[in-house]
Amino acid sequence: MTELVIAAALWIATHLGISSTGLRAWLTSRLGEGAYLGAYSLLAVATLTFLILAWADAPRNIWLWYPAPWQTWFSLLLMPVAFVLLVTGLLGPNPTSVGQEGRLADPETVRGVLRITRHPVQWAFLIWALAHVAPNGDLATLIFLGAIALVAGGGTLLIDRKKARQAGEAWPAFAAATSNLPFAAIAAGRNRFAAAELGVGKVLLGLALYAVVVASHRWVAGVPISI
Repeated sequence: MTELVIAAALWIATHLGISSTGLRAWLTSRLGEGAYLGAYSLLAVATLTFLILAWADAPRNIWLWYPAPWQTWFSLLLMPVAFVLLVTGLLGPNPTSVGQEGRLADPETVRGVLRITRHPVQWAFLIWALAHVAPNGDLATLIFLGAIALVAGGGTLLIDRKKARQAGEAWPAFAAATSNLPFAAIAAGRNRFAAAELGVGKVLLGLALYAVVVASHRWVAGVPISI
């Protein structure tokens, strides 16, 4: 369990302590943007791999609650949303992504999934983590899920802060037309839901990936789905 705690701490520190803080600017000024992004990508993969392996090796003998089969439905119902957010977020333009800051000045940028949330990929991972809490009551898995959720959720706040500082006058208009919390801008009347803009192909791809993961869950995650 100690190894898992260390892995979780490293995962959190490398993401929340580097990528959206002043340390990133310091490293970039010395390494260059390209070298920094390459090194950081390797570090992110390494810490994620360490976290996954540490979770896989951690004992499952400390239970905060014993999951019931019906709790699996939390995951089954929420994960399609996560996959659709992931695919539409990765395949669509987003001014909050690295290298796309110039899109802030384009009024047509706020389309598709950005009407729902300006951080679709981060919310996909946050929903994934939260959706798996109820069906998993062991401490090791909760530490693992908590680390993922903290980085995903905390990352949205740090990205907003960084972009507001970097983009200057271009940020307030984009932030006003979008929201961090999914559907908050739509509920507040600052935007509208346009399902067609998500793209049928992207939505179907997200649902297809969800179906593949459900079918292969026993082999991918090492845990069968029980309902």
